[in-house]
Amino acid sequence: MKKETLVIANVEEPTARITRARAAAFHAWGGKPTSKASTQQDQKPALQPNRKRAALNENNSNAADTACLQLKRRAVLKNVTNVCCENSLRNCIDAAKIQSRKGKQCKRRKVKVSKVVPSVVLEIPQLQTDVETKMHQIRKKELKKEDVTSAESLEEPSLDNSCNMRELAAADCQLERQNLAMPPLLQSPLRKAEKVGPCGKLKISSNPDVKDIDSDHHDPQLCSPYAAEIYSNLCVAELKQRPSSNFMETVQRDITQCMRGILVDWLVEVSEEYKLVPDTLYLTVHLIDLFLSQNYIERQRLQLLGITCMLIASKYEEICAPHVEDFCFITDSTYTREEVLKMESRVLNNFGFQISAPTTKTFLRRFVRAAQATYKNPSFELEYLANYLAELTLLEYDFLNYIPSLIAASAVFLARWTLDQSGHPWNPTLAFYTTYKASDLKTMTFALQDLQMNTNGCPLNSIRAKYRQEKFKSVAALSSPKLLQTLF
Repeated sequence: MKKETLVIANVEEPTARITRARAAAFHAWGGKPTSKASTQQDQKPALQPNRKRAALNENNSNAADTACLQLKRRAVLKNVTNVCCENSLRNCIDAAKIQSRKGKQCKRRKVKVSKVVPSVVLEIPQLQTDVETKMHQIRKKELKKEDVTSAESLEEPSLDNSCNMRELAAADCQLERQNLAMPPLLQSPLRKAEKVGPCGKLKISSNPDVKDIDSDHHDPQLCSPYAAEIYSNLCVAELKQRPSSNFMETVQRDITQCMRGILVDWLVEVSEEYKLVPDTLYLTVHLIDLFLSQNYIERQRLQLLGITCMLIASKYEEICAPHVEDFCFITDSTYTREEVLKMESRVLNNFGFQISAPTTKTFLRRFVRAAQATYKNPSFELEYLANYLAELTLLEYDFLNYIPSLIAASAVFLARWTLDQSGHPWNPTLAFYTTYKASDLKTMTFALQDLQMNTNGCPLNSIRAKYRQEKFKSVAALSSPKLLQTLF
C-alpha cells in the first residue's frame, strides 16, 4: 500500500522531459514544473516489479501526459492573437525596409522573434524580392514602349525608391483585381459581335434602340460573356465547309433532287420516331449534302448514306444516341450492321473526322432570342413558326445556295410578319445581332414564303404534319399575307 500511495502521489507530476513548451503550459495552468520527473521515470521499473502494478502506473502516467498536452493546447490557442504578434510583425517589416535600403539582396534567414508567427516573418524578404522583380519587369516594358535602346536604361531600379516601387506595385495589383472582377464583355452592357463583310468584329453599339440579349449572366448555358465571340466565329466557320450547290449536275448521275427530298422527308420521320433533337436532323442533312458533293453514290445506297449520317450526327449531338441496330431496324433490315459500320468509316475518313459545322438551327436560336427581346412575354408561336420555316428548307435542293445564317434571319423575318403586320418585322436589335439589313433578306424571304404557301402541290408532308401538332401550336396551318416591297 505504501508503494501504491507513492505511485498515485506522483501522478500529479509530469513524467516526461520538461521542455520550455511544457513549462509555459504549467505556468499558464498555475502549476510549478519539477526537475525530478525524468529521474522518477527512470526508477519506475525498479519500484514496480509487479506487471499489474506497472500497467497501472503506465496508464496513470499516460493520463498525466494527456492532461499536460491538453493544457498545452489550450494555452497555445489562448495566446495566438493578432495583438501579441503585432509588435513582432512590425519589427520584421522595419528590418526588411532597412535591409532593402542598404542594397543587400534579400535572402531567407532566421529572425529572433516570437515563435507564434515564424511563417510570416520568413515570407517578408521574399515578398520584397517579388515586388522588386515585378517593378523591374514593368520598368522594362515602359522603356520598350518609349523606344529606349540604350543599355544603361535597362539597369536595376534604384533601391532607394523602394517605397515608391511598393506603391506602384500596390496600384498595379489593385487594377488587376478590378479587371479580374469585371470581365471585358461585362464592362459595357452592349458590347456585341458585329460583322463587317464576311468576318466578325467586336463593336460597342451606341444605338439606344438595341436591346441587350446577353444581360442574363446567371444562366451558364447562355454563355453570356462569350456569346458575341462565339457567334462571330460561327459566322466565319459557316463559309469554310459548305456543300456544293450543283453537285446533282456535276457529281451525281444516278440520283436526283427528288430522291434527295424523299430521303430527307423520311429522315424527319425517323428523328421523330427516336425523339432526336433538331440539331441532329440539321447536321444529318448537312453531312449528306457534303458527302454527295464529293463522292458519287448509287441510288441503292442512298438510304444507307442517310441512316449512317444520322448515326454520326446522333453520336455528336445526342446524350443517348440510338444504336446501329435501331437504324437497321428502321430500314426494315435492308442493310446489315456491317454495312452501316463500313459506310460510317467511309464517311468519317472522307471528312477527316471533322464533322462540326454551324447549321441553320445554330443561328436560329440566337436570332429568335433577339426577336423576343422586344416582347414582354416570350412568344412560343414565333419560335415554332421560325423553326417550321427553317426546316422546310431542308427538303429543297435549291436552298443550298444560301448560307445558314441568312436562312435563319429570313425565317425570323417571315415569322414576325406572319404573326403581326401592325409594324415592321425588322428592328435595330435584329439588324444588330443578325448583321443583316432588311434589304439583304428580300430574295430569301420571298422564296421562303413560296415554300410556305405551297401546301397542295408538295407530296413531302412530314415536316408539315409535325408542326400541325398541338405541342407546336399548329403553326403549319398559318399562312402569311403578301410581302410588301416597302418592307425591304
